[in-house]
Amino acid sequence: MTQIMIVDDSPTDTYLLQAMLERNGYQTLTAVNGNEGVEVARLIKPDLILMDVVMPEMNGFQALRLLVSDPETALIPVILVTRKDQKVDRAWGMRQGARNYVTKPVNEGVLLSTISEALCQEPATRCQP
Repeated sequence: MTQIMIVDDSPTDTYLLQAMLERNGYQTLTAVNGNEGVEVARLIKPDLILMDVVMPEMNGFQALRLLVSDPETALIPVILVTRKDQKVDRAWGMRQGARNYVTKPVNEGVLLSTISEALCQEPATRCQP
């Protein structure tokens, strides 16, 4: 089963993302900030990460840079899921190594197709939940 980690400091957003993913056959795990997200990613190595940008301790851009630069986690696709919807934010996120960028409130169909696209680009080609 495909495992997706949600890194978000909002319990409400985390709950909504988990519900969407689990009803569509994905296994989920969570982290509440960038530090914890990087730690868990190194330990568990999920198939994909959904990461918020604005979080305490370490923001999503900082965590993304750490994940991309670490050989242990560099191949895990990261999709930024955030309320920051400016073009400059999207461009910066993609430049940091995000596979894609989805704005909140999340449209379930858009999120699922974005996840599927990211998973199908990976060497393991995990196109199904």
